[in-house]
Amino acid sequence: MDMIRDLSLLHLLTNASLPVQLVMGLLLGVSLFSWWYIFLKMFAVRAAVRQTREFEDAFWSNPNLVALYQQAASQMRHNQGGLEHIFAAGFAEYVKLKKTHGVDSAALMEGTRRAMRARYQREMDRLESHLSFLATVGSVSPYVGLLGTVWGIMNAFRGLSSVGQATLAQVAPGIAEALVATAMGLFAAIPAVVAYNRYARDIDRLATRFESFIEEFSNVLQRQP
Repeated sequence: MDMIRDLSLLHLLTNASLPVQLVMGLLLGVSLFSWWYIFLKMFAVRAAVRQTREFEDAFWSNPNLVALYQQAASQMRHNQGGLEHIFAAGFAEYVKLKKTHGVDSAALMEGTRRAMRARYQREMDRLESHLSFLATVGSVSPYVGLLGTVWGIMNAFRGLSSVGQATLAQVAPGIAEALVATAMGLFAAIPAVVAYNRYARDIDRLATRFESFIEEFSNVLQRQP
């Protein structure tokens, strides 16, 4: 019973050596931050996918580009979708260049594409924010936990050096304390890796849809009188 009590999780955490406790505290804080960013990114990506789908439906169902642009410009919402921002930036540049004397059709379309590409890059930067943090947590956390494990095992063996005969009851608490650090490292890393892979794939799909829209919208503008 004493050994079972000594191997309880709370006992292992409170009685771990100071370096191992620091590692565990660091991993706990990193894990909480990663979960916060996971939920933030989940809502952001879902909203981006929904807004992209809604604007695509509105764009292809409304041939009046001026009315569509006026509707997008009059709303001025911060939660507008990335595709709507790309459309507004491209159409505004198209109208401005078209009113400029001496601009041929090639320069007109090139300027429009540059405006849409610049807005596209800003939208991608916004969507990809915090992904690097999740990638870092997923790749570094297991090694941080392993550092705590190595230190805990070393500390356990140093304690055994002063004992004449080692028993399971003497070895188990130190080894268990060390392995808890590895478990916490994996607990922080696995959700971060899964979330990063999922969101990176969803953002890549959005990027493909944005790029396709830029080309399709460019073709539509080229056919304008």
